Amino acid sequence: MEKKAIILMAYGSPERDEDVEAYYTHIRRGRRPTQEELQNLKSRYKLIGGHSPLLKVTNSTAEKLEERLAREGNSIRVYAGMKHWHPFISETFDQISKDGVTELTAVALAPHYSKMSIGSYQDALKKANEEHGSKIALKFVDSWHLNPIFVGKWKERITKACEEKFQGIDRKQIFLLFSAHSLPELILSWNDPYKNQLLQTANKLASELSLERGQYGFSFQSAGHTSEPWLGPDMLEKLKELDAGSWKNVLVIPIGFVSDHLEILFDIDIEAKELAKELGIHLERTESFNDSSDLIDILESVVAQS
Repeated sequence: MEKKAIILMAYGSPERDEDVEAYYTHIRRGRRPTQEELQNLKSRYKLIGGHSPLLKVTNSTAEKLEERLAREGNSIRVYAGMKHWHPFISETFDQISKDGVTELTAVALAPHYSKMSIGSYQDALKKANEEHGSKIALKFVDSWHLNPIFVGKWKERITKACEEKFQGIDRKQIFLLFSAHSLPELILSWNDPYKNQLLQTANKLASELSLERGQYGFSFQSAGHTSEPWLGPDMLEKLKELDAGSWKNVLVIPIGFVSDHLEILFDIDIEAKELAKELGIHLERTESFNDSSDLIDILESVVAQS
C-alpha cells in the first residue's frame, strides 16, 4: 500500500550551551574548534537568548503543514530532520522507515539550491535510505526561489516593512538590501546555480516592486572563518559602501532564509545594526516567515508542484 510523506530539512542548531562544541565539531566534519572559536560561538548564542529558535520553528512548521494538508483531505505525515544536530536527517529517516512510508518528498527550508548546501541535505537522505535497503522512493525539491507564492509573500513583507519601519520616509529614500548566507567561491567553478538563483529572486522582487536599479542591491552574510575566499560583497562592507553613497535608510531582506536563527538574530539584528548605528544609518529588516501561515502557503504550493 502506497504511503506518502514529506520531510522538511533544516541546518540544525544546539539547544544547550554544553552541546555547542559537539555541534561545531560536526559542522567542521570532525575537527574540533579552538577554545577561542568555541567561546566566540557560545557568546553569540548567549546574546540571542542562549540558543537558536530554529528547531522549535522547524518542528512547528512541519506540524502546521501536516495539519493544513489534513484539513484539505490529504493524510500525509510531515517530518523534520536536521543536517548538523538532533534530530539528524538519518534519525528522522529511522522513524520514517518504521512508519512504513513508501514515497518521500524532501524539501529543504532554503529556497535556493547549491550542491554544497541543499545537495548535502539530499545526500544525507539518500545515504539513510540506502542504509535501510533503498525501500523508499525519494523525490527532491531542488529549489523554489521563483515560486509565485514565495515571491508574492516576500513582496507583501517588504511593502509592510517599508510602511511600518520607515514611517514618513519616501520609499525612494530606502535602500533595499537583499541578503543570503555566503558560501565559498569554489562553488562558482562547479557552475553551481546558488548565486544566480539568489539574484533571480532579488531581481524578480525588484521588478514586482517597481524599483529602479540604484534603489536595491545584494550582499552576502555570515561567511565562514576560513582561509578560502567566500562569495561577496559582505553585508558589513556593503553597508560602508551605502554610507559612502549617502544612503541613510536601509531595509535588509534576507531572502536566503525562512526562519530566525543565529544568522538572522545575531549577524543582522546585532552585528549589522551596530555597524549601521556607527555609520548613522537607520537599518531595519523584514520579518522572517518562521512557522507563519505564509510559509505554510508557500510550502503547500512547493509540494503540490513537485
